[in-house]
Amino acid sequence: MKRREFVTLLGSAAAWPLAARAQQAAMPVIGFLKNTTAGASTLQVAAFRQGLNEMGFEEGRNLAVEYHYADNNYDQLSELAADLVRRPVKLIVAAGDNPALAAKAATPTIPIVFAVAGDPVQLGVVANLNRPGSNVTGVSFFSITVTPKRLGLLHELVPWATVFGLLANPNNSSAEAEVEEAEAAARELGCKLVVVHATNSTDIDTAFATLVQKSAGAIVVAGDALFINRRDQIIELAARNAVPASYNLREYAQAGGLMSYGADILDIYHQAGVYTGRILRGVKPADLPVMLPTKFPLVINLKTARALGLTVPSGVLAIADEVIE
Repeated sequence: MKRREFVTLLGSAAAWPLAARAQQAAMPVIGFLKNTTAGASTLQVAAFRQGLNEMGFEEGRNLAVEYHYADNNYDQLSELAADLVRRPVKLIVAAGDNPALAAKAATPTIPIVFAVAGDPVQLGVVANLNRPGSNVTGVSFFSITVTPKRLGLLHELVPWATVFGLLANPNNSSAEAEVEEAEAAARELGCKLVVVHATNSTDIDTAFATLVQKSAGAIVVAGDALFINRRDQIIELAARNAVPASYNLREYAQAGGLMSYGADILDIYHQAGVYTGRILRGVKPADLPVMLPTKFPLVINLKTARALGLTVPSGVLAIADEVIE
């Protein structure tokens, strides 16, 4: 081999790692901020990735994701959001009401795609649903608005109950609004509502003991990431105390809960992935209206109903989207 050919070959070989690093550096990096644990978020993250894939983005191939989980420690969210801004990331996915507020407070410029349970306008993350008008947009469960419906359906199953309980997490930014919705619904039904709070697993045990002591005939579990993570504990407590309970997600009923009514959480995360992909392709968040769920599946677990000695009214069964035998 001639010296000139050898030098040329050597130069090309040296350039390969540089080219590879340049390509890697050009790969967009986004942040994913969630208030739960990584282990409890597997299905939601998979749905989010599916939405990204539909927009032509595949993690590890042409997109990198920095995952920040608060492990149910809400007070860590601000620092986790600030860390993503410092890196910096090209976009932040804020999974949850509190993560959305933390991300919005951390940056007025980096695009933010949220997946929240509450009303984004009332929560303060956008000014308008149709025209967010800032660096923030996303998808909402709107679970708070269906809380009165959940209470009403539960009342149809246990019409003799005069006292209903509501389990809420006071650290959730939408908790106060959900309590207000539930209280108004209870007054309309002519029932008393007992509100109990829980911020950890020990609190959940105490909350159920309080509700039993106060003769709650049925319980509504508020939408909250902590409760989703602890759903097995909550369902077991409801069964042990023979208290009918209503939940906001299908996952509860599938795990043995009596009844669920609310948006499809996996579809919410899938749509958040689609929105993320659209923004990465150049669409401005301000031009993407907040996406709202169009379906609120009602799921009845008949096995649990029988264990509680309940007969589900035919009218409720008729409107159920899924009946678990």
